[in-house]
Amino acid sequence: MLAQRKHWKVAPGVRFDRGTTVLESGAPMSTGQEKLADLKAVATGKVRDMYEIGDDLLMVASDRISAYDVVMPNPIPDKGKVLTQMSVFWFEHTSEICPNHFISQEVPQEVEGRALRVRKLEMYPVECVVRGYLSGSGWREYQETGGVCGIALPEGLQQCDKLPEPIFTPATKADVGAHDENIDIDRAAEILGDDALAEELKRLSIEIYDHAARHAAEKGIILADTKFEFGKSPGAEIVLADEVLTPDSSRFWPADDYSPGRDQDSFDKQYVRNWLDEEGWDHSPPAPELPAEVVESTRGRYIEAYEKITGRKLD
Repeated sequence: MLAQRKHWKVAPGVRFDRGTTVLESGAPMSTGQEKLADLKAVATGKVRDMYEIGDDLLMVASDRISAYDVVMPNPIPDKGKVLTQMSVFWFEHTSEICPNHFISQEVPQEVEGRALRVRKLEMYPVECVVRGYLSGSGWREYQETGGVCGIALPEGLQQCDKLPEPIFTPATKADVGAHDENIDIDRAAEILGDDALAEELKRLSIEIYDHAARHAAEKGIILADTKFEFGKSPGAEIVLADEVLTPDSSRFWPADDYSPGRDQDSFDKQYVRNWLDEEGWDHSPPAPELPAEVVESTRGRYIEAYEKITGRKLD
């Protein structure tokens, strides 16, 4: 959940989005890609497809869903709309903290509601993960080392405990089919080649997380953790990019059911991961087909998260 890209304006073979590789010919790498005849398809990923549109990019969110870096064989209806519209909401509500790449929703009719026109950026090659609660890979690392990404934590914490304060736990961006690696801020600074930049990414990531967590709490939802992607453009050293604070990039838990010491019910794709683990899948492709009840329940969770957090109905 928590991913190699250099920049949005890319040459063939250069990574520029989580799980996304530039195409040599412009042909799609996976099923589910939208066919927009007048636009050049430049890349496709596990979830999103990218096109050139003038001097900008068209970022299209499909209904595909991945888990453990593998795309499931069947999609989740309306998922692309949820990711897109929730990102728009958060871009609007975090723009005073950090500029972002969102330009408009003036997009081709075929992808209305689930596509954004965005700026091309030179992307920073680390994922900026913020954790407010001890879950997922953070919980596993804590059990082994007593900390997460080089940050020592108090003894005796339980699974899903709230942390004393949010922590910045960056990750590498793995190649397609590989897994991201949690790293400490020193390693992130080494990858970025700039200590001051790493510290500023940390500061901004935690500030955006805090802002979003407070808003979500007012809606009865716990924002347990999330990941951000940043890049730069002429005149802006740090720009928030990619999708933001969605059920794909975050863990959302219902506050009224929260209880540490166990897995939490969720409004995100953790439900799919849990089903896959119960089925005994080894996380290697191909993934098993999701049963209808898992698809529908996941769809309902994504829509509920969107509507609770934004106060808007999904069109």
